[in-house]
Amino acid sequence: MSFHMHLRAVPNSEVELSYAWLAEFMGAAWDWDVRQAEYGAGIAESIEKDFGSVHELCEAGSDLPEGRGGAWELPVFGGDIVHHPDDEQPPFVHLTPDAVRQASAFLSEVPFDALWEAAGRELHASFGPGWAEEDVKGIYVRHHAGLRDFYERAAVAGSAVVKAFWY
Repeated sequence: MSFHMHLRAVPNSEVELSYAWLAEFMGAAWDWDVRQAEYGAGIAESIEKDFGSVHELCEAGSDLPEGRGGAWELPVFGGDIVHHPDDEQPPFVHLTPDAVRQASAFLSEVPFDALWEAAGRELHASFGPGWAEEDVKGIYVRHHAGLRDFYERAAVAGSAVVKAFWY
């Protein structure tokens, strides 16, 4: 079983902050053809199982000027949380266009190497023995670059972002 974070950019005027609407909107991306088209268009991104540790990588920027004010929280877990009515499912998260711009600025302005310097040792250790640091670092470089590019495109378009955390 896989657990992942899926992000979709959408005009904010189309978003309804109800669990039912968000479930339908995000569920439409389960169709493989839709998902591939959205990835190709740059309006969707996802991170398999590592999204929690990507949040930890971003958290390493909380003491940097670009991360103050909570901008470091926005790329992964930050935003307006919409819970399932019975708390039986993971919540959805909505970022307004302004928050998308803040997330984009954080990911663009804080150098990956500064984040890795602060958090890389612990992230590397969490992979266990036998993992070369460069291999682990490469995983996070790809995640960071994917998020940075996604948020940059969404910010330029003036879009909101909806996040789902799926099993």
